[in-house]
Amino acid sequence: MMETLSPEQTDEEPTLCPDPNHSHEHHQSVVNRLARIEGHVRGIKRMVEAETPCPDVLVQIAAVRSALNHVGRIILEDHLKSCMVTAVQQGDFEQAFADLKNSLGQFID
Repeated sequence: MMETLSPEQTDEEPTLCPDPNHSHEHHQSVVNRLARIEGHVRGIKRMVEAETPCPDVLVQIAAVRSALNHVGRIILEDHLKSCMVTAVQQGDFEQAFADLKNSLGQFID
C-alpha cells in the first residue's frame, strides 16, 4: 500500500478542481453510498466484537472494499467529466493531469 502524504510533506500542493463552486453529477449518490459503507463498516466492527467467525468477517470486508472501489470510480468519472474539462478550458491541463496521475497512483495501489 502506498503512503499518503499530506500537502506539507510534498513538494507541490495538490490543486482541487479548477472551479470549487461547481457540482458533480453524482454528488448525492456518492454521499449516499458512503453513508451505506459507513454503516457496513460499523456492522463489521460489531461482528468482530461478537467474535463472528473470521471467514464471515473477511467476506464483509471484501464487500466494503468493493463498494469503496465503486465509489472511487464514480468520483473519477465525475472528475474527468467536470474538473478535467474545466482545466483544459482554462489552460491548466498539465497541472490537473499531474494531480490526477498522483491521485490515481494512490487509488490503484
